[in-house]
Amino acid sequence: MAHPERNERQRLRPAPLLFEPTAAVADPEHFFDLESMEDPRELLARATELTLAFRAATDRAVEFQAIAAAQLADPRRFDRLTTADIAQRAEWTEDYAKKMVEFGRSLLGGSAA
Repeated sequence: MAHPERNERQRLRPAPLLFEPTAAVADPEHFFDLESMEDPRELLARATELTLAFRAATDRAVEFQAIAAAQLADPRRFDRLTTADIAQRAEWTEDYAKKMVEFGRSLLGGSAA
């Protein structure tokens, strides 16, 4: 069943993150060209877009981590991993790995139970 909150969040997609040129990344003061913006309204708007984009990217990445954890812990896999193994690979605590496996299973609709 679809989660209304998640659908709403997906519908309100923030501005896409654009990769910065290598030369710009080498400059520690450079951050998505924000430092060159002089109009505070434009700066606030673009910084807000980036904040929302990073949050959305983080949420999405965490969901994929959880799905991967659930798949790796699936008891039907001959090469399944324990939550301790998953925690070590992802640099999590074992308790957090257990929660991520459960979250991943919920995202997969319980199919990896």
